[in-house]
This record gives sequence, structure tokens and C-alpha cells, in this order.
Amino acid sequence: MIYSDKVMEHFQNPRNVGVIEDADGVGKVGNPVCGDMMSFSIKVKDNRIDDVKFQTFGCGAAIAVSSIVSEMAMGKTLEDALKITNKSVAEELGGLPKNKLHCSNLGADALHKAIENYKERQKADVEKKEAMVKSVDKEKCYCPYCEGPLEGLEDSCKQCEIELEECPECGESVKKGEEKCLHCGATKVRV
Repeated sequence: MIYSDKVMEHFQNPRNVGVIEDADGVGKVGNPVCGDMMSFSIKVKDNRIDDVKFQTFGCGAAIAVSSIVSEMAMGKTLEDALKITNKSVAEELGGLPKNKLHCSNLGADALHKAIENYKERQKADVEKKEAMVKSVDKEKCYCPYCEGPLEGLEDSCKQCEIELEECPECGESVKKGEEKCLHCGATKVRV
């Protein structure tokens, strides 16, 4: 099989070549057998791929695959972009020679890895924000013994006059010198 006109067009005039410097997600794949390497970077807005760029080092089929995958993904929701398969890529290009079908796998895989990377970053951002909220909430906490309000970073409860310290495991307030944390059950190690 020879290359289709569409493969040749995307090889000779690839779309969306480059790198998004402040990408929301990046996916890199390679095939050591054929030497093809692909990197996709994406920007996401409202759960849609707002921009996509690629860099490909490889044969003409690999470049054409990267170009068509970038066009197929542009504007799609993340869920729809994850449905782009090696088969749909090859079909969109009007077919590929059997010895070049692996290139379509790489294109879809690189895009999927960029989306997975975006989701991992989002999860990390959420966890970071939750930790910050928890940190701020510590300033609005209550004595675990009398439930009197503790303001700021006080080291004693004004209501029951118990001296407090932070549990080294969970960070909650416990009675100074207490052997076991009321919150997480951790046994404190004394220095």
C-alpha cells in the first residue's frame, strides 16, 4: 500500500507543530524499534482541549499521524479525546501501510498520556488546595477536651487551661505530654 493523499498532505504540511510552554498536560511516547518519538502538549479549558501541539521525530507516517491526531483532538472534551484510537487515526488518514500502523498507536498513546498527565496535575492541585484549607481551618479549631474555641496558634486552652501541642502525625491539637493522640491514635515519640 502506498500513502494516501491525506497522509502526504499532513506529512508535507503538518498542523499544530510545536510546544505549549505552559501546557496543562504533556504526553511523551516512543518506539525504540522504529525510532519514532512523539510529544503532545495540551491546554484545557472547560474540560475541552483548547489547544494542542506536538513534536515528532520520526518517519513521514509518524508526522502525519501526529498532525491528524492534533486536529482530531482540538475542541473535543477530554472524554471524547480519550476515545481517539489507533484505528480511528488510521481511518482518518485513509489507511496506513501495515508496517506503519504502529505509528497510529503512538499518536493516540501520546495524546492519552497528555490527558492523563493533565488529570494527575488537577488531582495534585485539588489535594494541595485541600491541604491549604485544612491548614487554615486549624486556626479555627476547638479544644479536644472541653470544645472551647482555640484562636490562632495558641498553645493552651483558655477555657480549661490545658496546655496543648500538635500531634506529629496528624497535626491536630493534643494535651501536652499525652502519650496517644485522640484524633489519629498515634503514639507520640518523646525526645
